[in-house]
Amino acid sequence: GFRSCDEKRKVQFESSEPADFRVGEDGVVYASRSFQLSTDPTEFIIYAQDKETQQQWQVVVKLSTEPRFAEHSEKDQKKIEEILFPRHQYKHSSHLQRQKRDWVIPPINLPENSRGPFPQELVRIRSDRDKSLSLRYSVTGPGADQPPTGIFIINPISGQLSVTKPLDREQIASFHLRAHAVDVNGNQVENPIDIVINVIDMNDNRPEFLHQVWNGTVPEGSKPGTYVMTVTAIDADDPNALNGMLRYRILSQAPSTPSPNMFTINNETGDIITVAAGLDREKVQQYTLIIQATDMEGNPTYGLSNTATAVITVTDVNDNPPEFTAMTFYGEVPENRVDVIVANLTVTDKDQPHTPAWNAMYRMTGGDPTGRFTILTDPNSNDGLVTVVKPIDFETNRMFVLTVAAENQVPLAKGIQHPPQSTATVSITVIDVNESPYFVPNPKLIRQEEGLLAGNMLTTFTAQDPDRYMQQTALRYSKLSDPANWLKIDPVSGQITTIAVLDRESQYVENNMYNATFLASDNGIPPMSGTGTLQIYLLDINDNAPQVHPQEATTCETLQPNATNITATDRDIDPNAGPFAFELPETPPSIKRNWTIIRISGDHAQLSLRIRFLEAGIYDVPIIITDSGNPPKSSTSILKVKVCQCDINGDCTDVDRIVGAGLGTGAIIAILLCIIILLILVLMFVVWMKRRDKERQAKQLLIDPEDDVRDNILKYDEEGGGEEDQDYDLSQLQQPDTIEPDAIKPVGIRRLDERPIHAEPQYPVRSAAPHPGDIGDFINEGLKAADNDPTAPPYDSLLVFDYEGSGSTAGSLSSLNSSSSGGEQDYDYLNDWGPRFKKLADMYGGGDD
Repeated sequence: GFRSCDEKRKVQFESSEPADFRVGEDGVVYASRSFQLSTDPTEFIIYAQDKETQQQWQVVVKLSTEPRFAEHSEKDQKKIEEILFPRHQYKHSSHLQRQKRDWVIPPINLPENSRGPFPQELVRIRSDRDKSLSLRYSVTGPGADQPPTGIFIINPISGQLSVTKPLDREQIASFHLRAHAVDVNGNQVENPIDIVINVIDMNDNRPEFLHQVWNGTVPEGSKPGTYVMTVTAIDADDPNALNGMLRYRILSQAPSTPSPNMFTINNETGDIITVAAGLDREKVQQYTLIIQATDMEGNPTYGLSNTATAVITVTDVNDNPPEFTAMTFYGEVPENRVDVIVANLTVTDKDQPHTPAWNAMYRMTGGDPTGRFTILTDPNSNDGLVTVVKPIDFETNRMFVLTVAAENQVPLAKGIQHPPQSTATVSITVIDVNESPYFVPNPKLIRQEEGLLAGNMLTTFTAQDPDRYMQQTALRYSKLSDPANWLKIDPVSGQITTIAVLDRESQYVENNMYNATFLASDNGIPPMSGTGTLQIYLLDINDNAPQVHPQEATTCETLQPNATNITATDRDIDPNAGPFAFELPETPPSIKRNWTIIRISGDHAQLSLRIRFLEAGIYDVPIIITDSGNPPKSSTSILKVKVCQCDINGDCTDVDRIVGAGLGTGAIIAILLCIIILLILVLMFVVWMKRRDKERQAKQLLIDPEDDVRDNILKYDEEGGGEEDQDYDLSQLQQPDTIEPDAIKPVGIRRLDERPIHAEPQYPVRSAAPHPGDIGDFINEGLKAADNDPTAPPYDSLLVFDYEGSGSTAGSLSSLNSSSSGGEQDYDYLNDWGPRFKKLADMYGGGDD
């Protein structure tokens, strides 16, 4: 045993007689061999050396023989060590007592796997007070009264501590027990003491590798000293003792080429490294090593061993360039063919297949200045595929001799003496085939004025045959595409003539260009044909008159700033189109009397009313439009103008507009026809009834119906002011005193321009008593009421006194300025309104009078 103040100090023991005696790191001394001791004591020295400071101590061991006794005699005479409980020390003072520091009990070392006999006595625990008291001893802790229980027992009377079975250090390396001494009443007599029992390791476990098979790799051509892999084994025995100290070595290597000792292993760490050159994957791809691990620091006599397998794979490096299998390769290709494989270039490479060191790349070094060939690599076979990427003309090139080189994707490893690439030649023969004729030029462009009549020759469009080395007859021509069917071609000469009038405005002409396609065919085997396009650029002539667009328009019946914009369109192009001249015809005279047209730009004009009012309806307005051609061309276009009643926004509000917006033109015509047919039927029925009445009359009329004055008298029950004023209530003018407020006026009587914006005021009205009131007084009272009303809008269009109806020659009363005095207004024009307004003219006309 070696004791030091520093518990962490690592001490190495050595024996002066290692051939006879050896000592472990735990201080246990063994016999190194079997020999007979003499009767005299044998002495040898054990050295203890600090591993860090190299400080050394020594002790002399004397070994003597003892006589053999019977088992029970040896047990009786063997002296058992006693452990005394430390005593309590008391001072003489009755008030102050101090316990003396307890003794440190040295640990008990017990070898594992002891063969007994059991129970085996270890130590005797005794208190010096057992002379005066009857004491009882006991032990507690794991191994005694705690799991695993029953390993250690104590005699309660004698204090003899014993072990009941063999111990296993790999399960429990030490036991910590506590010994107790009590009297017969259970009172504690001594303080408990700690007992540490260390299980001394025995070499009872073999080393075990973490894996039975270890896999590692090493590149081929590696230099000696290259790290390969590490193998590891563990030993369940104490790793700090010889029993757990392992040493590694290589038992065998397979195969043994090129050297039986290609690898070595670090005996302590298990690192495997190369020790010889010559690793070549192409010769040996894998090595198998048998590795042995032995404890007792590799002692072959006392150490336990185990083995594992290390499989080392030699990885590939690019130490072999690709090599062509032939110096010259041959191939052939038909002319004008592309994407065709013409030759296979085969190479060999000893490196590992399908790796960058094996994959070949091909490139052409000569013989193809125009780049008509390329070489692709077959990923499976590593062959080079010579492919045509541009058409080849037999008449120009009949044979190619290419120079190609092959190399790997990665460069060769350093130190390789082989050339980095291999070269070969490729001889390619071009095969002549029947080629298609071709037009020159294609497309062919000609310029021609439109309007060319049928039977005129345009041009000659011929083709050429590239096959100069074949016996063939002349080419034949035919028409392939002629959308408007304007042309024909002579099958022998290729002369193109017209069979219809050329029209630039045809639907088959796009951007003044007309395209026709023709076919040229030979009589080769097989026969071939080629196409050519003839492009005719048609020059415009002034053969189309301008037209108006749109052909329908809408305007208001009154003179308002809502002129209709029209546009002139011409199928011709500049200079045979705009600018255009717009004018109205002289006949009928009503056109210029009612309408006026103003040109606002070269293509646009405005049509508007010349008169202040035009009755609602649909009018056909002819417009003469003349283009700028030389000579100019003009046409008369009919513009259908719908005149309608409009609101203050200038939008149509009459029924015709609503019907027209909701129904189509055809539907409106059908409705009108039905109405006309119905009226004819009613008229025929009335005529038939009249004839029956005349036949039933028994008495002839005394006078001729044509002379009957009763049929010539027309009665008009209205005093109205216009042709359309048929439903007007004349009582308003006859008795203005009884005028009704606007709020109770029936729906349909009020005009659109009298729609109120604010709440309509209730003006004071006269008594409803009938009397011959004066219309002038009534109007004056209305004007005064409007002027004094703060809620009235700033215009007098809401004060409607009469509805003359559309088309009345009397005009509108809205021209009266209700916010001004009568003296500022000239009322002399009332004399022009007829006898019905003579009273108003007398009242307001004549100046101050």
